[in-house]
Amino acid sequence: MTTNINDPVPMPSSADHPAIDMPRSQNTQAKDAVALLTADHDKVKQLFREYERLQNIGDISLKADLALQICMELEIHTMIEEEIFYPAVRSETGDEKMVQEAIQEHAEAKELIAHIQGMSGDDPDLDSTIAMLRKAIEHHVEEEEQEMFTQARQGGADLMSLCEQLADRKEQLEHDMGARPLRSGTREAVGERSAIGKADS
Repeated sequence: MTTNINDPVPMPSSADHPAIDMPRSQNTQAKDAVALLTADHDKVKQLFREYERLQNIGDISLKADLALQICMELEIHTMIEEEIFYPAVRSETGDEKMVQEAIQEHAEAKELIAHIQGMSGDDPDLDSTIAMLRKAIEHHVEEEEQEMFTQARQGGADLMSLCEQLADRKEQLEHDMGARPLRSGTREAVGERSAIGKADS
């Protein structure tokens, strides 16, 4: 699916929507680069589950806001991987094919992200496009965690130093892009995430 969106819809402002509340502690508490990126993966999985819940109850406003939140989280995540983590993995493992495959999967996800950013909450294709993105991301995450992350841990890369670089760059991008945690008005409050995750496992 290829869609060119030249003018993505901007993130909703705090004046338009209630505050969002989701901790970003994984940026500073992760013990190494793999742990930080895995925490990112887990966060996006939670956001997809919350989107599915909002889809089931028909909450268009929150659903539209969350769709943009998912897109922004993925944009930041793919950027820090491509700028910092992938070059380090390439240098340590020499596995160019693995890195290029991951970059190609990012490119496919970015096409869907751009399409979603141009949609409204009541767009009849929003749910199906989010589902396509979720499927693509889950496939990418599974491969990345099983293959690339394993090789990164077995190699000689300084994962603690990489973690600091990733966290710093992520914080900068969050500031530049106006990243905000998931709104507390949804049921993805901290205390409920654990229960949701267990139910899905």
